[in-house]
Amino acid sequence: MSSPGPTTPAVRQDRIRESLLRKAGLTQPQIDDALRTERETGQQLDQILVSKNILTEGKCLAFFAELLGLEFRQSLEGVGVPSVFIHQIPVQFARTHGLVAIEDTGTLLRVATHRPLEVQPMDDLATLLSREVEAVLATRGEVANLINRAYRHKADGVDEALQDVKDTDIVSIAENIQESEDLLDANKAPVIKLVNMLLFQALKLRASDIHLQPYADRLQVRMRIDGVLYDMESVPKRAQEAIVSRVKVMGKMDIAERRLPQDGRASIRVGDGDVDVRISTVPVAGGERVVFRILDKTTKVYSLDQIGLESESERTIRRYISYSHGVIFVTGPTGSGKTTTLYACLDAINAPDLNILTIEDPVEYNLDGISQVQVNVKKGLTFAAGLRSFLRQDPDVMMVGEVRDNETADIAIRAALTGHLVFSTVHTNDSASTVTRLIDIGVEPYLVSSSLLLVIAQRLLRTVCSNCREPVEPDQRMRYFLEDLKLTPDMFPGGKILQGKGCDECFRSGYAGRTAIYEVMPIDSQVQEQIVNKATASQIKRGALERGLKTLRMSGVAKLLNGLTTPDEVLRVTQLDVL
Repeated sequence: MSSPGPTTPAVRQDRIRESLLRKAGLTQPQIDDALRTERETGQQLDQILVSKNILTEGKCLAFFAELLGLEFRQSLEGVGVPSVFIHQIPVQFARTHGLVAIEDTGTLLRVATHRPLEVQPMDDLATLLSREVEAVLATRGEVANLINRAYRHKADGVDEALQDVKDTDIVSIAENIQESEDLLDANKAPVIKLVNMLLFQALKLRASDIHLQPYADRLQVRMRIDGVLYDMESVPKRAQEAIVSRVKVMGKMDIAERRLPQDGRASIRVGDGDVDVRISTVPVAGGERVVFRILDKTTKVYSLDQIGLESESERTIRRYISYSHGVIFVTGPTGSGKTTTLYACLDAINAPDLNILTIEDPVEYNLDGISQVQVNVKKGLTFAAGLRSFLRQDPDVMMVGEVRDNETADIAIRAALTGHLVFSTVHTNDSASTVTRLIDIGVEPYLVSSSLLLVIAQRLLRTVCSNCREPVEPDQRMRYFLEDLKLTPDMFPGGKILQGKGCDECFRSGYAGRTAIYEVMPIDSQVQEQIVNKATASQIKRGALERGLKTLRMSGVAKLLNGLTTPDEVLRVTQLDVL
């Protein structure tokens, strides 16, 4: 009998990897698939495990942290980046390699990364800083968010690009552009560089929209940050045509058409992350007005315990999202965080034994293990058409971006009645109005009554800037606000209310970041009876209040008493609500 041949180093390495992956709880087919992909593509093992949905990013990083003896941080919220990192390391390097310093101990620099097996960038970083570095693992979204916050106030080169803009540069916008442009590539003509830097600046400032508004003497750049528009740079009027044409090229729009509104889309690359941009142009006096809507896919998907829910509301939502059939609606105006809440719900129930399908306009974040479809009206793929085709895909859970018409509402409700759990959004002021809206658009009351499970109304409140907040004695104006909210100063610690005095971090507004307030209304037997009897929204709400419903304003008051926001902000956001 012949003896087995010698074991090669490659085989030994595979066996070591195999035993390690078995410790992570992987099955043999999953291990074989991961190792085969690693050999064929040269990709790092951690990236393969996450991209193939074998492990979630958090579990994968926690596993490698334990394996390599590194710390794993679930969150980098509130972490300050050492100034030595910001001043010496270019933002391009930080974003491309997913690295950001989180602590300077004096002897070494602790650096967060989402790539545990890539050692070369860490070595390069140590060389650039002439310092010893130590890796700490964190998810890609947390690292990207911290990089954005850290470099927010560093010079962007926008002013430099403005100086370079010449009348002749309009010719340069016609050059061919790739499918996905990298914002950090500065080797571009001035106009292209200018537009790229405006987009990049918006990403750093966490802006949701950029407005380019033409005036008689200038093109004004404005950015919506935390729901409020701020004036930024003014671009010389002579560069306006070149900039608008460049934007149209990016969005694959008709450069020659200047008399009609146009819509376009672009996908841009920032380091290793994708950002989707929706572009709209409208002809106005003085030229064309341009608005970019920015969807940063590098930001993280929040879980239910991170979106600002009070414990009772969270318990209610968790109970209803575990049902096997029915409709759950999230309602609120544009930009109130409805999609974030829906994604948090889907993330909470996502499991290998569920087939989850979504149809969205557009797909805002990529969710692992969930099939996401983007609406394409030109090709006939509407919400209704997508939802109808989903029913032939053996779904357990479906998410429809928005119920806009009778057809979509009817299909969604009938899908719920045939044993599917359906999530969707609708534009109404509060939870009770959602019921009457469905009946208004033509859905029979008995169908609404028998299919609707839960309605979640929400708004976003700006939070007091943590950098410049201070307790202040309420003045007469603030006392009026407190009266409207049925509060008195003695309900606050020391009779003082936390307010931001304004600093560079918050654009002198006193606010930085937002939190959500919620009104969670289960459709119980009393509400079902009211729906069949065609009760008004105010009658439904009055009954729900008697049974313990917490309104949006009550949720806002709870956040105010916890020192998170201010009385005028609660009143601004809940102006149509009552206690």
